Amino acid sequence: MTGPKAYLVYSSSVAAGAQSGIEECKYQFAWDRWNCPERALQLSSHGGLRSANRETAFVHAISSAGVMYTLTRNCSLGDFDNCGCDDSRNGQLGGQGWLWGGCSDNVGFGEAISKQFVDALETGQDARAAMNLHNNEAGRKAVKGTMKRTCKCHGVSGSCTTQTCWLQLPEFREVGAHLKEKYHAALKVDLLQGAGNSAAGRGAIADTFRSISTRELVHLEDSPDYCLENKTLGLQGTEGRECLRRGRALGRWERRSCRRLCGDCGLAVEERRTETVSSCNCKFHWCCAVRCEQCRRRVTKYFCSRAERPPRGAAHKPGKKP
Repeated sequence: MTGPKAYLVYSSSVAAGAQSGIEECKYQFAWDRWNCPERALQLSSHGGLRSANRETAFVHAISSAGVMYTLTRNCSLGDFDNCGCDDSRNGQLGGQGWLWGGCSDNVGFGEAISKQFVDALETGQDARAAMNLHNNEAGRKAVKGTMKRTCKCHGVSGSCTTQTCWLQLPEFREVGAHLKEKYHAALKVDLLQGAGNSAAGRGAIADTFRSISTRELVHLEDSPDYCLENKTLGLQGTEGRECLRRGRALGRWERRSCRRLCGDCGLAVEERRTETVSSCNCKFHWCCAVRCEQCRRRVTKYFCSRAERPPRGAAHKPGKKP
């Protein structure tokens, strides 16, 4: 299905998928110097995303993945009349002791419609457009590469003589984490200046990108220093950002946040104590109301701040170097 009819049928799923990509980007980079700001989230090649760095690469990949993921999931939920389970391999031997069967999520459908919508945003033929299309494809490959095989046993008296297996989408968080790893390993592509201004130049660009696996993210430019505010680029810097020092079940990036956002950027960590008010000790009263108490709690938060310099001429403590 193509054209206006496809737009009417799929547009809401495409929009929801793009939004899920934005939310996942913000989650994955919440404790990074670049934290997926709103202005970075437009996908047009030469409009909102003026840079061609690894952050742009991630935005394209996660957005494309979000659209494909949502279309595939909604297909499995029966939202589209022209789409259902992927049973193309059912009955075939998948491996030792198991056969393909059941209702696999139809990623082929999600991939095709995602490509139709997302890739259509690229109208240029230069290196930046080629980069964006490559990263769009890497996002779709991430969805396919993280799918889970689910199996059901068959046999006498509960034995597992044979298994029937099918593929299911993972949690989208797994796709995001996979692409975050790809972001850290993104490849920089060096092209001759002016490539793309002629048919030969466009051919050289196409050959260069074809030589790189579509499972990898690529970028053309180095990233700016996200520690520093840069109004021209719309960067806020890390001064004033919150970081985490303690707490239960902190992830890898959360544990490192104060060092990465503050210390490595030449900023101090400022401790601020605040009081929060929340509903607590809620009880149901017949009939029909819930009454809660207001509980106050002191919390400590940490922020990156510019270290105050001691007054000129101030005396140092004995034994301390100035």
